Amino acid sequence: MKMASDRVNILLLTNRGSDNVGDQVIEACDISLLSAVMKNLNQKVKIHSHSAVIITKYMKTKDPADLAEAEALMEQSDLVLFGGAPMFNFLYQNFYERTAIIVELAARHETPVLFSAIGVEGYSDTNPKCQRLKKALNLDWVRQITTRDDFEALKNYKENENLVIGKVADPAVFTSTIFAPYKQEKPADEKKKIGIFVLRQGGFTDNKVDFSKDEATALWLDLVRQLKAKGYDYELLTSGHFADEAFLDHLIRHHGIPENKCVFNINSPEDLIGKISSFDAVVSCRLHPSIISFALDVPSVGIVWNQKVTGFYDSIGCRDRVFETEGITAEKIVAKLEQIIQDGVNKDPEFLMSVYNTLFYGIRDALELSDQTEPYDYEELLLQLPPYAGTSVKEQQEKLQRKFRRAYGAYNSRVDTIKSLKKKITKLEADNQQLRGKFIYRCYKKLFGKKK
Repeated sequence: MKMASDRVNILLLTNRGSDNVGDQVIEACDISLLSAVMKNLNQKVKIHSHSAVIITKYMKTKDPADLAEAEALMEQSDLVLFGGAPMFNFLYQNFYERTAIIVELAARHETPVLFSAIGVEGYSDTNPKCQRLKKALNLDWVRQITTRDDFEALKNYKENENLVIGKVADPAVFTSTIFAPYKQEKPADEKKKIGIFVLRQGGFTDNKVDFSKDEATALWLDLVRQLKAKGYDYELLTSGHFADEAFLDHLIRHHGIPENKCVFNINSPEDLIGKISSFDAVVSCRLHPSIISFALDVPSVGIVWNQKVTGFYDSIGCRDRVFETEGITAEKIVAKLEQIIQDGVNKDPEFLMSVYNTLFYGIRDALELSDQTEPYDYEELLLQLPPYAGTSVKEQQEKLQRKFRRAYGAYNSRVDTIKSLKKKITKLEADNQQLRGKFIYRCYKKLFGKKK
């Protein structure tokens, strides 16, 4: 335990740099929960919140000089906490390597590491990426790992007998309290409105779900028709990911969805909380619109593009509100929406408290603090959670800049791919022309060549 100063320095690593606003909500909720834990433990705290991409440049260059910022952060930190996000994803993203390097760096500085409500997306005994991560997670300085979804997979990662693991609620289940000032009241005299969160092209197939862009398009169009026929209002929107917005734009440009029924530029937690709280029910592929809806007492149904969606609905006892893509129809979704609008949302305080209690005991033990204090109960915690302070103008500009740069990067990559394909086509056409010439020459020679 370092703690050379009169306060505890916690390095919080999240996916805060994502333009998926759900990740920004996780960060805000983590900060609030950590602040409550440290007050509960009678400790002053400074939370240094950073994106887990702090070592991205090093991952490309492998130049130790590019670890300088991360080294400095570790040196001043008493504890490292990974909060939310699929830090273990090894299927088609490099989160696993980034996570492993940061854990090894923390161990070198003898800094305890905790993972709170992490997304665990599978396990493989044979995948070298997965095994690379597993080795890092079993270092002695990793003290606790909790997951919000695949606990069975998490069990397979554990080898160190001193490592504490568990299944907990996502920190965003406390959204209603932490973001209370940004909730909207539903007008009582208006017809019920459904929020429909669409997913990017390829979102299903990238996760090995056989559901094409055309099938997704047909589902959303039919859902809109069915809702209108039943007298519901609706809005199509995203939780901020630029590729999701691109698909929303595709529905407007090519399939006649009215532009005034689509919501773009959800770029801050306030935007997302305000919108979801204005709906009577939500349909979502992305996980966090479902979790935030639950927190705000807005009933929702989830469409499975990743098993973490099923994991969440299972954890709140609402497995019947999840739809696999096989056999899915708009008619079934609308019938379920009408049912859950009547049934509402039920919450189990014990489940909600799981993320707080594990943080409390994990931090207390990692920092070797007195074990005389007990964690707040549910009602007291709601009073002690600091509210979100809001997104500053500077932060808003930074978010937009990151989002646009990702869009520019995707565009440039697509242009480069097209240029490369054109070069290949030109070469193939030239080769084909040459082969045709040789073939014609051989035929001519065979037919009209000199006779002996």
